[in-house]
Amino acid sequence: QVQLVESGGGLVQAGGSLRLSCAASGSIFSINIMGWYRQALGKQRELVATITSGDRTYYADSVKGRFTISRDNAKNTVYLQMNSLKPEDTAVYYCKYDDLGTHYWGQGTQVTVSS
Repeated sequence: QVQLVESGGGLVQAGGSLRLSCAASGSIFSINIMGWYRQALGKQRELVATITSGDRTYYADSVKGRFTISRDNAKNTVYLQMNSLKPEDTAVYYCKYDDLGTHYWGQGTQVTVSS
């Protein structure tokens, strides 16, 4: 079992920044992928960014150049630095952990960007 605890969401004006954190605990395998997904009201959950245990990253086109994903393997924590936020970034952001075919989700943290 893996537990994920997200933090850092909130309300910010357009153009502002937020930093999300996701701390993983439990049976963490050394080879894994952690990532951030988001779900806006009435829409499907979508991938935002992922990072492997080897620091290989992937970003959705909609956030490239604005968001940066990083991780601290010693702390089993993944971060999402979000800059130049737009109202369309408003969503619940979820952390996900994947390894060897198993995955776990965090409880989600709300990000609201006002115009």
